Amino acid sequence: MLIIGPIGFTTAWVLWALALLPVMWIVLRAVPPAPQRRRFAGVALLLGLDDSSVQAARTPWWLLMLRLAALAALIFAFSGPVWNPKAASLETEPLLIVVDGTWADAPQWSARVDQVSTALDDADRSGRLVSLITLTDLPAGDLQFLPARAWQSIIAAQTPAANTPNADAVIAVLQSLDRPTQTLWLSDGLAYAGRQDILAILQDNGPVRVVQNPQSIVALGPVQPSEAGAETIIHALNTDIPREVTMRAFGPDPNGIERILGSTKVTVQTGVTPVEIDLLAELRNRVTYFDIEAVRSAAAVQLAGDSLKRPKVALVSSESKENSSGLLSNLHYLRTAFQDEADVIEGAFSDSLLANPDVIVMADVARLAQSEAAKVLDWVTQGGLLLRFAGPRLAASDVGRDQVDPLMPVRLRIGGRSLGGAMSWGNPKQLRPFDETSPFYGLDIPDDVTVSSQVLAEPDPDLAQRVIATLADGTPLVTRKAVGQGQVVLFHVTANADWSTLPLSGLFLSMLERLSAAGKGPSRTAEEFINDLTGQSLSVVSTLDAFGTLSPVSVLPPVAGVDFARQQASKVTPAGLYLLRDQSYALNVFTDQSRLEPANWPSDVELIRQQETSERPLIAFFLVTAFGALLIDVIATLGLAGRLPRFLGLILVASLCSNVTAPQGAAAQDGVDALYLTASSDVTLAYVLTGDADTDFTSRQGLIGLSKVLRDRTSVEPADPVGVDLESDPLGVFPILYWPISDAQTPISAESYAKLNTYMRGGGMIFFDTRDGDIATGAQVTAQGTKLRSIARYLDVPPLDVVPQDHVITRSFYLLDNFPGRYANGQLWAQKTVDADDAPQGVPFRNLNDNVSPVMIGGNDWAAAWAITDDGRPLRPIGSGYGGERQREMAKRFGVNLILYVLTGSYKSDQVHVPALLERLGE
Repeated sequence: MLIIGPIGFTTAWVLWALALLPVMWIVLRAVPPAPQRRRFAGVALLLGLDDSSVQAARTPWWLLMLRLAALAALIFAFSGPVWNPKAASLETEPLLIVVDGTWADAPQWSARVDQVSTALDDADRSGRLVSLITLTDLPAGDLQFLPARAWQSIIAAQTPAANTPNADAVIAVLQSLDRPTQTLWLSDGLAYAGRQDILAILQDNGPVRVVQNPQSIVALGPVQPSEAGAETIIHALNTDIPREVTMRAFGPDPNGIERILGSTKVTVQTGVTPVEIDLLAELRNRVTYFDIEAVRSAAAVQLAGDSLKRPKVALVSSESKENSSGLLSNLHYLRTAFQDEADVIEGAFSDSLLANPDVIVMADVARLAQSEAAKVLDWVTQGGLLLRFAGPRLAASDVGRDQVDPLMPVRLRIGGRSLGGAMSWGNPKQLRPFDETSPFYGLDIPDDVTVSSQVLAEPDPDLAQRVIATLADGTPLVTRKAVGQGQVVLFHVTANADWSTLPLSGLFLSMLERLSAAGKGPSRTAEEFINDLTGQSLSVVSTLDAFGTLSPVSVLPPVAGVDFARQQASKVTPAGLYLLRDQSYALNVFTDQSRLEPANWPSDVELIRQQETSERPLIAFFLVTAFGALLIDVIATLGLAGRLPRFLGLILVASLCSNVTAPQGAAAQDGVDALYLTASSDVTLAYVLTGDADTDFTSRQGLIGLSKVLRDRTSVEPADPVGVDLESDPLGVFPILYWPISDAQTPISAESYAKLNTYMRGGGMIFFDTRDGDIATGAQVTAQGTKLRSIARYLDVPPLDVVPQDHVITRSFYLLDNFPGRYANGQLWAQKTVDADDAPQGVPFRNLNDNVSPVMIGGNDWAAAWAITDDGRPLRPIGSGYGGERQREMAKRFGVNLILYVLTGSYKSDQVHVPALLERLGE
């Protein structure tokens, strides 16, 4: 190698070509040839004319210099230029190159490979034999000493490992050294167990030189849950100047796409820095891993597994949202019992299933739509716990009467308890001590826990096997049934204090903890952790490489639980995610016991800075310089020839054509659906499209007429009514859904039933109008009534009763005593009200506070009575003369009361309105 100052040339003989540059100057100078002079008399005729194109007689000197510079750059490129070359070593003994190859090397691995390549080139020039060993990827046999060129392809294919070296295995390999060697150790700069023992063996065979890693190292400690979300400690080394880093949390969104769920910035310095990241409970449960942005190292990643996840409990009630709070709510005591040790989910049933909860609690939910029931059954079969509580709705339904429902543990007795009444046994019953086979065994039963009402189980041969709690007289109180890998449990009492004092006691919380294990947090002691894994085998789901990339695997053998319990990443137990049954475990590189400590080298070890050993090839620099000079030459030549504008024009046309012919991006997505916009901005009345054009037209015109009455007489200003397709349109934005029963009604899908049940549970009302008030009297069966029963078969309809005279709807705006429409003889049905005391003396109504019924059923054809034409005249006739007009007026008043009742609920049942109502009645 020829070395001139800081530059060396590996093929210096090519530089002799530089001697040809003067010859090239002469050749290029002669091109193009000088023009010859000839005398021609006719040239006098051309005098005074200007020639727009001028051609130089010779090539300009600066252009010649540019071309010679390009040629010189090519010569230098082919001569193998090297910056900061190293002279050939005079040593002849074999060279052993040792590379730690740990996660700490990962951020500078390319520099490590270049460094090893430089050492191999130097050894090749000296003719030395070389052996290469990566401490995290040991050879199968003894060390081999080969020519240096043989290792170039091997080092290019090697990668670091996400663990530290196994000192015992390294020492066993190094003991095969049988000749004096010189060692070049590329260290990651960190101390680890056994490093000094390895160094002692190497020094016994010859001198050791160490290339120390000068980089700043940052590692992320184990992450623990906190009140705000999660907390951890960031470790830093060689960071004397404060450095700002960003900690991020990654996990799937509801569509399964991995996204950043949270992030926080923190300034770190050499040592440890605590950090806390804000995460909502739902987001924290989704986190798969944390990392430090822009740090390509396995130690900058912390896999979460299930360590941060708290059990998810979905609470579902038949109550509307407005009535699901307060001490009387079915969910109040359940919410209180679960909220400290579990993540409570409340909302639509479909949304709860999408969250994949560990436990689903249904409080007095009698019937599910077919699609909902199928999804819940599949969820339970795969290991879910369905916890059900009884109530008036379940007691009045026919669920589990003739046969055991798949989502009920036992059959329920027909009759037994009437809705709104109390099954009196003389005195409330206490609980019997729990049997040894019961999951509640050992729990103390307070004396004040009593049961006054319950739904009864039908005697069956296997009933005794499914009872896990009973009353003192042997009546089943809690029953359970296994379904696949999951189970269904039924409390035969309500989740609130209406039927028993159980929810008021600490026993209630203990029973729920025993059933769902929701009270057990994810944290365990080390001893419990080892005991859980002893004798188990864990499947490797994904592995974490040294660069911090998590990749799925399917070919690695299972790992013994005792090996995994050591919590140390190694070749046998690689860092990554492991699965044991349905539990996910994370094995991280940086653990509670890990520390960032610099490696200490004895004084007899030559310590070399990394940058002092690096050689940089310059061939790419000279090639780029030559290409740039030739490109400038082309542009200058075109300019001198007057063709540059044409050339630039061609480039412009080509770019425009490419823009025109390039595929355009997808059109922007449509804006927000018009249906949502209309219904969410104003009160919007909706009707169900039946498929019968005349019925749908009457429904629309009827709601238009009712909207006009509301605008004229109240402060409610509805938008134009909307026809709803149950299969495709949203329902949650409408306060009421008018549904005329028609023979043309198409069958309803399971998805639509689920949507309707969710709509009613969310506070919406379905107003069924059978339009048979002229013929439906007493218990007479009509075609429309039969059609309604078939439609409502899979709806979670509460027990119904004829609307009493003191119902809230009779005074929500007007004072009414009947509810006529086009017909006046039909009855109006709504959710059955709870029993209450008699009305106070002098007050014509009780303080029922019955909330909003999710369903109302009648047959008076109200839409026909409300319907108007485009010019405001009545669309359908009602009776004749003054009596007919009076009936139409009362139908309008009922419509106003109906809408105000839907919008304001039980507001007018409060006793504060009694004086005003009595005054009105007195008038």
